Amino acid sequence: MAVYNSSGDLQLVDLLKQDDEAAFTEIYHRYAEKLVGFASSKLYNLDDPRDIIHDLFVKLWEERKSLKIDRNLEAYLFTLVRYRVIDRIRKNITHEDYSEMVLALHTSLGSETEQQIAAKELKQRIGNSLEELSPRVKEIYHLSREENLSIPEIASKLQLSEQTVKNQLTSALKHLRRALTCLFCFCIIALISILIFQ
Repeated sequence: MAVYNSSGDLQLVDLLKQDDEAAFTEIYHRYAEKLVGFASSKLYNLDDPRDIIHDLFVKLWEERKSLKIDRNLEAYLFTLVRYRVIDRIRKNITHEDYSEMVLALHTSLGSETEQQIAAKELKQRIGNSLEELSPRVKEIYHLSREENLSIPEIASKLQLSEQTVKNQLTSALKHLRRALTCLFCFCIIALISILIFQ
């Protein structure tokens, strides 16, 4: 394995194309955690990043013969993860989606002032919802979403286990989703009322 440790990425890709499982393992060890960290910083469901990376490496092995990587393996892998993250976000409603939908509703009413009020209202609702969390959970949420730290980085910084960080972040995100779902339902009802009574 020491030989593989000192091999360049493109050498590993060449070996991978020749069905070399040790080269595949080295690529996995070299990049999997970085890719999980990147995906974790973009997604709200903490199971999604590991699923995405697992699927990515399964696909990498299955399509090893047809790989076309001439320059940068790391950039290639991060690009694949980026596309998978975008696909996953499209399938899951997140609080950014709520923000866009609320602004779209107010845009349909035509007033820039109303859009600003809606954005302010949404921001205030998120802020109020975050204030309901315990100080530790709020701190973990802030480090994850505002400072873009990965779960391992947060665990190290706060001297907690990674599982504790995951659990508390999941708790914060569920709490936020509930609050935003209520706000979104209220906005839909308000828009329907406006359209009916115009």
